[in-house]
Amino acid sequence: MGDRALGDRGLAGYLAGARMMAPLGLGDVLDGVAFGVVAAASMGSVAPIVMSVLAFSGTAQFATSSILSEHGTLVAAAVAALAVNSRYLVMGVTLAPAMRGGLLRRFVQSQFVTDASWALSQRGQGSPTHLMVGAGAVSRLAWTAGTAAGVVGADHLLARLGGAERLGLDAIYPAFFLYLLVQAVGRDRANLVAALTAAGAALALVPFAPAGLPILGAAAVGPVAGWLARRRR
Repeated sequence: MGDRALGDRGLAGYLAGARMMAPLGLGDVLDGVAFGVVAAASMGSVAPIVMSVLAFSGTAQFATSSILSEHGTLVAAAVAALAVNSRYLVMGVTLAPAMRGGLLRRFVQSQFVTDASWALSQRGQGSPTHLMVGAGAVSRLAWTAGTAAGVVGADHLLARLGGAERLGLDAIYPAFFLYLLVQAVGRDRANLVAALTAAGAALALVPFAPAGLPILGAAAVGPVAGWLARRRR
């Protein structure tokens, strides 16, 4: 097969991924707006947008921004981001056999892996890599645009109506992570044990530990408790 034919197939795969992702793009825009609004209150106008362009990880960005807004350390923020993004290791392993090219090309392709783009790439309707990159490109554009819109909106809202606390924006962080927790726990007893143990450890450390350390403590003991609970089944 000639280079032109391969190029045409690649373009078709990218476009197919983009089309499949398009209906979900609005959700990324809205999530980005929420992040931009709350992050701007503690990080300023530029940092949230740069973070969305470079990091492109909603859960990790919310976690990092939440810790930094409470004057937590960079180490705590980095550990939290790595913990919530650990699932991408599994996604990367499943996509690796379909990736072609050298290290640089694979690195660029990996920047478009999201939960949604990975799921769409597994539908078997073309090259998983092409579908993933096409879907991820739409998601990345939507998330970054939403973040920028949220930052701009936050500048006007905060200037007119007051601080983030007065508007209740500080409640977005705990509400967001509570939603993630409920989704992750489901009806799994081991997950519930892990969540409750982590919550207990964090609450025990909050009164005297520096900001960010309770998160690290929870991240350390929660998985161990869940693993032990699963072994006892």
